[in-house]
Amino acid sequence: MPNFKKGVSSPEDFDSDVFAQAAIALKVAPELNHSGISPHDHRKGQLILSLRGAVSCEVQNALWLVPPQHAVWIPGGTPHSCRVTQNARTCFLFVEPDAAVMPEACCTVAITPLVRELILHLAEQEPTYLSEGKTARLVAVLLEQLSDAPVKELHLPISDHPKIRQIADTLFADPGDRTTLRQWAARLATSERSLARLVQSATGLSFGRWRQQLHLMIALSHLAEGASVQSVAGTLGYDSVNAFITMFKKALGKSPTQYFSTLR
Repeated sequence: MPNFKKGVSSPEDFDSDVFAQAAIALKVAPELNHSGISPHDHRKGQLILSLRGAVSCEVQNALWLVPPQHAVWIPGGTPHSCRVTQNARTCFLFVEPDAAVMPEACCTVAITPLVRELILHLAEQEPTYLSEGKTARLVAVLLEQLSDAPVKELHLPISDHPKIRQIADTLFADPGDRTTLRQWAARLATSERSLARLVQSATGLSFGRWRQQLHLMIALSHLAEGASVQSVAGTLGYDSVNAFITMFKKALGKSPTQYFSTLR
């Protein structure tokens, strides 16, 4: 087993399911942070906390983004894979089933300073702490606080349908691609109306709203990595920085600068 207190390079190097404690935490060493983690699942629920940079987590038919001071909750038994930005620092919290009242589906949650510090403190403790000791009492407080964490809509529905996947792969590779729905329909040998219905039924969003959500996910990831607002606006193909800021503010209620200022 790796040295728990010093952190490991990936949660794949640590099997949380062999411990019966209500919750255990794991730091991922910054200098060893992997850019990607292959698909896997745990018996325990998993909270992936972003301390710096951003983490993306893919589950069936959805991609979740974790900006700084947020976390993604993954219920136990849910297959998932993760990627982190190059500057990311992350911490993982594994929660025993039924130890806390947590959502039954994946979601992104905002993390309070108290919850953050409790998780970081727990990551310094050995996972075999006593069930009646001081660490166990702190864990009880942590799980109670975590149950009240507000859920944020920072995810992108992604269907396994080949047509939707082709559009998604193209847009992730070239976020500035402005191919219209009609042009996509012609490229995919279908009608514009049929493709619009497919996107709506598969993702729950219109094509325009779905592409905007994809842009928001990419923007948050790049901004968390340190890219400038002007650079991100150009990458996403916006005609002006103001147009990008308007989209961002409409989605999250704040400009990019204000949003990341509050996260610090």
